[in-house]
Amino acid sequence: MGTQYQFLFLMILILNHENQYIFALTEHPCSHHSTANHEVFYDVDIEPAHIVKKRSIDQPLHIHLHYDDSIDLLPADHITIIKETVVQAVSFWSNTLKVRATGAPIKLKRKCSSRNVRYKDQMSYCVDGCSYQTVCGEIQIPDEHLEGCYWWNDRDGSRYNKDADGNNGVANTDFILYVAAIKSDRCKESTVAYAGHCQQEKALDRPVAGYFSICPHSISTHQQDRLQLLSTMKHEILHALGFTASLFAFYRDEQGNPLTPRRSLSNKPDFDQQLKMYRWSDKVVKTIERSDWKLPMGIITKRVHMVVTPRVKAEVRKHFNCPTLEGAELEDQGIDGTAITHWEKRVFENEAMTGTYTQSSVISRITLAVMEDTGWFKANYSQAGNYEWGKDLGCDFVKKSCFQWIEEKQKRNEDIYPYCKEVKKGELWTDCTNNRHSVALCNLVEYKKPLPLKYQYFYQIKDVANSDVGRYGGSVSLADYCPYLQEFSWTNKDKILRGSSCLVPSNGIDPDSNYFGEEYGNESRCFNHGGRWYLHHCGGVNSPQHSGSGCYQYFCSEEMGLNILVDGIPYRCYKAGQKITASFVTKSYLHQGTVVCPACSDVCDESKMKCPAEFDPPFVDHAILTVPCSSNLYNYNIYYLLVCLIIALSTSFYYRSFH
Repeated sequence: MGTQYQFLFLMILILNHENQYIFALTEHPCSHHSTANHEVFYDVDIEPAHIVKKRSIDQPLHIHLHYDDSIDLLPADHITIIKETVVQAVSFWSNTLKVRATGAPIKLKRKCSSRNVRYKDQMSYCVDGCSYQTVCGEIQIPDEHLEGCYWWNDRDGSRYNKDADGNNGVANTDFILYVAAIKSDRCKESTVAYAGHCQQEKALDRPVAGYFSICPHSISTHQQDRLQLLSTMKHEILHALGFTASLFAFYRDEQGNPLTPRRSLSNKPDFDQQLKMYRWSDKVVKTIERSDWKLPMGIITKRVHMVVTPRVKAEVRKHFNCPTLEGAELEDQGIDGTAITHWEKRVFENEAMTGTYTQSSVISRITLAVMEDTGWFKANYSQAGNYEWGKDLGCDFVKKSCFQWIEEKQKRNEDIYPYCKEVKKGELWTDCTNNRHSVALCNLVEYKKPLPLKYQYFYQIKDVANSDVGRYGGSVSLADYCPYLQEFSWTNKDKILRGSSCLVPSNGIDPDSNYFGEEYGNESRCFNHGGRWYLHHCGGVNSPQHSGSGCYQYFCSEEMGLNILVDGIPYRCYKAGQKITASFVTKSYLHQGTVVCPACSDVCDESKMKCPAEFDPPFVDHAILTVPCSSNLYNYNIYYLLVCLIIALSTSFYYRSFH
């Protein structure tokens, strides 16, 4: 390398040092496994079924928390985070779900010493007696929570026996949740936590005990991570309460009658040896064939599993605006615990009960509907979040492949939303999520090898050789590699600095790096830039290494419509597409750039406000701002220019002397 190029290279590094960012698309898969048959106790005897059925589902769900000793082994601040967050998650579900009142203390069943059991009066008895220890998942259940042992003995003619117990069980609760922090084989690098149920009551099969275990390596004090932990806890607790494939066969109708037929001796559904769980009826989950599933290789028949219970069917038809939709599609990828036990990621993206966390998750009316359709709960639908993915996009979106959706939209020269086709190369150019809650990136990425044909969605991609197009797809495999706009995290040396959600105040930017005059918080939304931003300084002008969109406070009024605040200064949006020219001065730069106004209704409809009529903005004579050029900044720049010059001259002298 010649000395003149070495000098130029050093200059570029110095001028751009403070602008260097690395971004990471976030994905955390759920590690829930459908609970194995031998790990569940099905006959916890609390009250007779005929009494329980008569009760209305009108009592708030009471969850009793029991912390395992493993929690106390963590650092004090981590213990605080776990306990505070799990209380928040439990409080959410207590305010969201109602149950039939539990009229007696819960006494859990003891584990048998072997899997050999006998049945009498639809109760199971341990042939070889009870084990010394009973666990829920990997967590030991305290002896005081357990009833006496049900055991069978043919030696003295007594046969069916129950040991007396002096334990009181757990009173005034509907569900016992055992909380632990165990480093287990299920704690993979990207796994935050996992959960499941372990005991079901006899009368209506409702789970009455479950576990939640957080992976110790995943605990973080960062605000963005705490929000994700809360979302994960809500998700995992719902698995334990009923949203899991191993409980589908136990769902009931409004009268408490099973939706899946039962065997007379055990009062259990048929057991599916292949699935290793009780087999549900097609009143709960039905297999649907899509005979017109279009892929690059042609038309195929795609088989999907769908929850077809009444409330779920009504909610998905309303949400997607598809009156012929058969139900809510379940995930078809992943190992046990992902497939069938979550909503299909391609169809439901950021719904909280999909199989991987990718961005701000939302518990929708659809998920609350499935909890009602268990027959065990009533839901408070006001607790549902504002879920917008796929809303009103119709049957073509929810019933066809994303390849066909993209292809047909491109033929009509229409936006391929909610999908995208921008590859991130060179300068980082961001966008906004559709609800404007986050700065986002198109997650279309390059893979080392061509994707399977069924996951290739483009014939051409801008700036990509046609021979390489097959190696490009969305970064989320569970979404069938369909590319879409996704939240991300700003990182530095693998450490998350902040997220891209506009609603989180802790995502705010240090004043020295706030090049676009952004503000993060509940009153902020994402708005697109009209082009590159420029930073004028004493030594010249340069641009940040990223641009495209930012988070800005806004307000709406019936007189002035939408107003966007850039560096705290309000700018009125007179019409959609208007480019606001913004300028402001900080101690280091004169900042200049543009922000694009969306339609007033796109943002202000949230406040139920009527927007004024659009018209062209009046001419504004912008004030002339002065480029900051303090002596300290000037000396700072001169100092580094001299350093670069000395290095370049020294290198040149060395090269000439020894070559």
